[in-house]
Amino acid sequence: MINLELPQKVLTMQQMSRMGAQTFLRPIARKYDKLEHADSVPELQPLAAMINGRSGNAATAATAAGKKEDGIKNANNMMGIVSTAEMAAGCCGLMLSIPGVGLGNAAIAAVGTPEQKEKWGKKYCAMAITEPGTGSDSANVQTTAKLDGDHWVLNGEKIFCTAGQRGDAIVVWATLDKSKGKAAIKSFIVEQGAPGLHLVRVEHKMGLRISDTAALLFENCHIPKENILGSPEIADTEEARKKAFGGVMQTFDNTRPQVAAMALGVARAALDITYEVLKKEGVELSWAGSVWSVPAIEAELYRMEADLEASRLLSLKAAWMADNGQPNSKEAAICKAKAGRTGNYVTLRCVEILGNLGYSEELLVEKFARDSKIIDIFEGTQQIQQLIVARTVLGLSSRELK
Repeated sequence: MINLELPQKVLTMQQMSRMGAQTFLRPIARKYDKLEHADSVPELQPLAAMINGRSGNAATAATAAGKKEDGIKNANNMMGIVSTAEMAAGCCGLMLSIPGVGLGNAAIAAVGTPEQKEKWGKKYCAMAITEPGTGSDSANVQTTAKLDGDHWVLNGEKIFCTAGQRGDAIVVWATLDKSKGKAAIKSFIVEQGAPGLHLVRVEHKMGLRISDTAALLFENCHIPKENILGSPEIADTEEARKKAFGGVMQTFDNTRPQVAAMALGVARAALDITYEVLKKEGVELSWAGSVWSVPAIEAELYRMEADLEASRLLSLKAAWMADNGQPNSKEAAICKAKAGRTGNYVTLRCVEILGNLGYSEELLVEKFARDSKIIDIFEGTQQIQQLIVARTVLGLSSRELK
């Protein structure tokens, strides 16, 4: 039997995250949106301490939260969905700036060794994949990694790296041998300040302005030999190559539902503010009758709520599958595509519904609309998600369906 209710421990996490977002993030959202490139956000320290004290870190939360209940787990991924959605409703950019919740942490949690999780799990870890000539095609990474004695030497350039400036460390995708294709792509932990790591620039952006997005240059960047995530061996058979790259890509199966949750959060926040304004103007939704028998504005709000609920359930399903060891690449892509598109539509429509009030900086709705656009793009664009779903449904490889 399907149970669509969240268990009590997840509800408790949701309530605590909501309180943290409303107490710490929402009041300073506009301030840091305007500051954009602040070196640090001291107001986040109490929230970071609360999060790390409550759940340990991304690498160990699955163990702490994943006790079996009748053979079913609701662990790190499920917890992440509900807490991310609540935090993003406070301010998605500030949420991404909280120490210890970087995208690199998800990679370490997914494929890191126990020693790597212990060493890096509590640090703020960014992720560097995208390159000037390699956007959505992750298998075309050109940054190289060569083993030199007890060190890996990295050379290449990365762009659009979230938390690349503020992160304690950066998980970098690089190839051991360009001629071997995607089988030779591995990920490496590069500590901030490593010899040969250079910050080229920090981007000015439309949304998520306080969350730093950096361009990085690796010039003979030396890192310890043990800082590779996974095996340094290059698979020698087609099946083994698929499995090896699949391990690297597993990170996305965990993080795409989290990004979907970001879209849920900003859309929920925009809708809630819209309801507050409408109520002050004497417009209250009845939630009764069909969309054909209510005013047009009410009908549209009903439809947006339906899309948002569909996105939420898809995201929870993808997270539940990950927690329970079930392959979820298709489901992760579906929820990211649905939530990303829905979040973008809902926030922009709320701006339009509120008119000049929505377009002005008097409310945060225009900020949520700006934030929502990149959520639909990063971690794989709408088109890439649809391609992943098509490949899975048709049983075709990336080589057969491009």
